[in-house]
Amino acid sequence: MTDAGSTGSDPPVDTTSAGPSSTTSGGSDTDTVDPDGGSESGSTGGPPSMPAATRKLCDLTGPGTSAHTFGVGGTDLGIPVRQPDGQIAYIFGDTFDNDTVGGPGWRSPVLLRSAPGAPEACVEFTGAAGGGYAKQILDYEHNAQHSTWLPSDAITIGDRMYLHYMVNLGLGNVLWSEIAYSDDDGENWTSSGTRWEGAENDELRQLWTWERGDDGYVYTLSTKFTRDRGIILHRVPEDALLDKNAYEPWGWLDGVWAWGNPPTPVLEGEHGELSLRRIEDKWVLSYFNAADYDITIRVFDSPTSNLYDATIYKPIQGGAWGFENDTTVAQLYGGYIHPDSTLHEMYLVVSQWNTETNWPYRAMLFVTGVE
Repeated sequence: MTDAGSTGSDPPVDTTSAGPSSTTSGGSDTDTVDPDGGSESGSTGGPPSMPAATRKLCDLTGPGTSAHTFGVGGTDLGIPVRQPDGQIAYIFGDTFDNDTVGGPGWRSPVLLRSAPGAPEACVEFTGAAGGGYAKQILDYEHNAQHSTWLPSDAITIGDRMYLHYMVNLGLGNVLWSEIAYSDDDGENWTSSGTRWEGAENDELRQLWTWERGDDGYVYTLSTKFTRDRGIILHRVPEDALLDKNAYEPWGWLDGVWAWGNPPTPVLEGEHGELSLRRIEDKWVLSYFNAADYDITIRVFDSPTSNLYDATIYKPIQGGAWGFENDTTVAQLYGGYIHPDSTLHEMYLVVSQWNTETNWPYRAMLFVTGVE
């Protein structure tokens, strides 16, 4: 469970001179695509050769959904990741038995599963870690020492799944973050002890996303969990995710961007949940943009591309209750990319929490298109 979105201020000024200096994808902060069209040409959908128009497909959780089959009522996040066996895991945050925040069955994280493939209409959950009742997959108690452990992002390398999570004492107060791993398709998880204290790297190693490159490295983007800070970049050999000393920062020093320099924000702003994925020949970052109160997508060529020059899409805007539609969602957050997405048909898991009534508190599935 993370604080639901609220209206923010203008985005930061483009500080391109302080941005990464490698190849960029073209475009600029003003190269923003209309969410209703789904592409720069104003496409309204159609065949896969055209970017899909943005629209809501379904609720993933809540009344009438298959999540109820596994004891999942009110919940959020739903980070999708491909398991080693090919199934899709969805990792949720604070979860309750009933369709609300609070009450019986508080656990976090929980994991539901579906068959692979593009979810063209919706997702049917067919299993859960824990069997018939989705269990809390990390071994801890919600107490005065740590109120909840929230998933940040997950990645699969070979036969092992890795989960980065945040240990909170009160919402947004991150004590530390850590990596857990599973060697049985997400059924059982072990906390590795590889952890970052909440204050490390100026508090910018709390909330992560990560993705494999084609060069043997995993690239991580991270920020603070308070939705008011920039993003920093690290890389780590994909066979050394549990070696904290193997993480190498990307930074600006003496007029040069280089690996091994002290980490420097690659994108300023007010960033919430992050989802970095490599799709076709592009890198894609989808995130909750607290400053603009929307889901923002940036498309670029490489992990060290200048993110200020990335092509920007804003498919889903925040709005007021009672005025929602396919591209406007009240108190939205999340924006996780489904692993069976393409650039033209990108499936996003978006959360929503009415913090006054505690319902809706759910994860939803949207489709949009870029490029």
